[in-house]
Amino acid sequence: MKKIFLKTAMASMLCMGFVSCADELNIKSIDPQSTPTYSVEGLLAKQYATLGLTGQKGPAGSADLSCDEGESGFIRTIFNLQELMTDETAWAYQNDPDIAPITNLSWKSSNGRVNWAYQRLIFDITLYNQFITEQSGSLSEDKIAEVRFLRALNYYYFLDLYRKAPFKLTFDDSLPTEKSGKDLYEWLDNELTTIEPLMAEVGAYNNSQNFGRADRGAAYALHARLALNSEVYTDGQVKDYQKAIDYCDKIITSGKYDLCREKKNGYSGYQQLFMGDNDCNPEAMKEIIFPIRQDGLKARAYAGTTYLVAAATIAGMPYASTGDPWKCFFARENMVEKFFPNKDIPMAAKEDIPENATQEKIIAKDNEKGISTADVVAKAKDDRALFYMGVGGCETGKVRTINPGENITGPLNGASFVKWSNLHADGTAQHDQNYSDTDFPVFRLAEIYLTRAEAKYRLNGSQEGLADILEVQGRANRDLKATSVDDQTLIDEWCREFYMEGRRRSDLVRFGLFSGSKYLWSFKGGVENGTGIPSYYDVYPIPYNEIKNNPNMTQNPKY
Repeated sequence: MKKIFLKTAMASMLCMGFVSCADELNIKSIDPQSTPTYSVEGLLAKQYATLGLTGQKGPAGSADLSCDEGESGFIRTIFNLQELMTDETAWAYQNDPDIAPITNLSWKSSNGRVNWAYQRLIFDITLYNQFITEQSGSLSEDKIAEVRFLRALNYYYFLDLYRKAPFKLTFDDSLPTEKSGKDLYEWLDNELTTIEPLMAEVGAYNNSQNFGRADRGAAYALHARLALNSEVYTDGQVKDYQKAIDYCDKIITSGKYDLCREKKNGYSGYQQLFMGDNDCNPEAMKEIIFPIRQDGLKARAYAGTTYLVAAATIAGMPYASTGDPWKCFFARENMVEKFFPNKDIPMAAKEDIPENATQEKIIAKDNEKGISTADVVAKAKDDRALFYMGVGGCETGKVRTINPGENITGPLNGASFVKWSNLHADGTAQHDQNYSDTDFPVFRLAEIYLTRAEAKYRLNGSQEGLADILEVQGRANRDLKATSVDDQTLIDEWCREFYMEGRRRSDLVRFGLFSGSKYLWSFKGGVENGTGIPSYYDVYPIPYNEIKNNPNMTQNPKY
């Protein structure tokens, strides 16, 4: 089954009838006279490929959705709605369409980025519904269960982002109904409980032949994440913290996974998780429970990890892993403070910028001044402080700051992220300079440790989870380790371990910090130092077009 993931671009061609705006869960072939040929294996491949690709031809052309193809992929749309408004990162170009309302937490139901995520989830679920409807009875239960897991994963993001979903499990002309809150939570809980025994054993696909397929470990990880957020998703009606603990126990005690700890060619265990060979590096693979596969030659897209690598890179940065730097992301001051509470991150001064800078001069100056990424990590005393504040990418008379001031003006307004990389830890060449090989870890073992620690604390104030927090911090070689379990320890550790992985908004909501004024960060509420916002921003609005086209869907409160 390895070819399912290595030839996803070819597999996506097999589903040529699905190019659509996807306003409803009743997508039909654009050519009713066509009879595309396909194999069942190819169709199964497409179910996974839709998480990493955006159309039928590669980075652009024959898009799944009738919008900007580069903006419409699963990874990119989810990432944007989970990260760009939080204390972790901001987008450098506030004049880009619909970006400023995302940055400032002032979006409306007409926001295009809110709509793109909604439509991507609809498209994926429609694809899964067709496969399950047509292949049930003719394909083995475990393969059907894999696709039911993928469908559940997409419904999970509906629950998390919008707190409701256009719900439908069939592939026909009927309009989806609305399922929300506790009802959607309970459906997901029951669906996962049903499919888990049908799936391959925990860790069965954590190998070179099947890496990227969903086995029982992936289902348990989703179930644990769902249960940890149960109180939020059900408006306090369900508190399934013991269930979260139980599912974490199943994964940890299986012995099938371990944290990526050992250095390789100078790269820390943590770095290797986000590098271009994380699909064939045994150290990285053993931590990754379920990835979205990426390949710089065979699965090109502007919406996958190519986005995360390129958008964080500025031309001139040393050791850059892309030949196409977009210079779009920068770290907010609040993010830097998680590693440097005194804001004393090593950084370049204007007079440090070398004339006629070459890569050799940039690297030499960074090393001379002690402002390289290695210096940042060393001073943070934490392997996860993967920022760059050196002279690479700076302009004449202008260097990186950690605070943009009154207005966001460009990519030098904060530290550059170097967490996501297309370099290969084993030293082999990346498949392409402009497209990423780096798989996206949707679930990895570190999440399971932190989930168990938090669930134990939420259940009864238990301090037993401290050992799990220390396990994660130990892998990062963090010097200042946790001494107790409390809200602040947990939310900060979630940030240090998982920043820029597409979950920060969810974590802040769970801790009651996303809306309101208990925790402020730069440009929250649209002002330099942040201000409180109403609680209805904890969920996104249902897009205007969906309300118009589907009378079964209702708008979220206050939108």
